[in-house]
Amino acid sequence: MEKNNQIAIFQGRNIRKTIYNNEWWFVIIDVVFALTDSAQPEGYIKDMRRRDPELAKGWGQIATPLLIQTSGGPQKMNCANTEGIFRIIQSIPSPKAEPFKRWLAKVGYERIKEIEDPELATKRTRMLYKLKGYPDDWIEKRMRGIAIREELTDEWQRRGAREKREYEILTAEISRENLRDHMDDMELIFSMLGERSTTEIHRTENSQGVPKLKQDANRGGKIAGIARKELEKELGRSVVSKNNFLGNKRRKLIK
Repeated sequence: MEKNNQIAIFQGRNIRKTIYNNEWWFVIIDVVFALTDSAQPEGYIKDMRRRDPELAKGWGQIATPLLIQTSGGPQKMNCANTEGIFRIIQSIPSPKAEPFKRWLAKVGYERIKEIEDPELATKRTRMLYKLKGYPDDWIEKRMRGIAIREELTDEWQRRGAREKREYEILTAEISRENLRDHMDDMELIFSMLGERSTTEIHRTENSQGVPKLKQDANRGGKIAGIARKELEKELGRSVVSKNNFLGNKRRKLIK
């Protein structure tokens, strides 16, 4: 088995994967194909869900569409984390599932070690961005942005936000742009400003409950928006555009 930033090799089969919420997520269709040799893994998944009503009932919590690099470019594909993949494997009657379980157990073990020693997770994330071709100065800003984001979500949890949907609503109040890996330096800086401002407002006003947190998040986002507009006024141009997508920059670095 070989691990890198995009593909894992399991018994000669490619299992595409990506980092989401600071953990590995695997492409479901790749896992099913590796364990079943089905000529139509999409159909196998549909049949599997029909056979297992409980799996079908919880599918929305297990499968999450994430951007995955394909031969045709980045595409959204259903992915699951280690826990979700374990659940899917339970519905696959195949002797190939056992070594896959052991492999995922190893991934889970590594995740536990990272929880015990957060520095391991930080090193892994830095390596991931490095392998993707991001420049060192961008990586440093991104890592700082991750720390600011985690500090903000900790505040949300302490102040009454519990559900994933509530986090998404609060994040949307700060900024509609959530694809941080595709931001350039300026966009990262303004994203961090909005999130840090929101954290400070929470603390200053001792905000409690999602409605108040949402108001604060809106104010934090406006602070970043005003700062961005002031800079754009000085520069005479927008600092946010489709040209900021880092895929082209990475390709130039890799060539």
